[in-house]
Amino acid sequence: MARYINTASPGKQRNQARRTIAEILRHLMSKGALDAEARDMAAAIVYALREIDESIELTTEAWEKRDYFLKADKFRLEWEWARPAATRLEGLLREARWDQLPLELAALAGRFADVKIVKFTRSEEAWRGNYQRLMQEG
Repeated sequence: MARYINTASPGKQRNQARRTIAEILRHLMSKGALDAEARDMAAAIVYALREIDESIELTTEAWEKRDYFLKADKFRLEWEWARPAATRLEGLLREARWDQLPLELAALAGRFADVKIVKFTRSEEAWRGNYQRLMQEG
């Protein structure tokens, strides 16, 4: 029987979400005003942060099955900022506090400064319609 290789590992998903956020933040920095596309981009960041948070639990569950509890706890502490950041950003979008949005995005930018972007690989399809989708959530 052939070996099964999971190509969509939590680490790979987390890295893809980090890349998406980093690219969106770079696009947002070049925008002069907060328009509909910027709101879509901010909502896409919320979804990517949620994806990162979910990947953390998947990774640590696998480690805990092997009794790597200290490693799992250290990893959780390293990424504990993701869920609160997603919640804060979602709150800003839901309550239309546009004046506070740049500060929150600037705080996030430091977390993604290590992501090297030579060429933008994410198209606007990655964020189009995300604001509307977020507003329709319960």
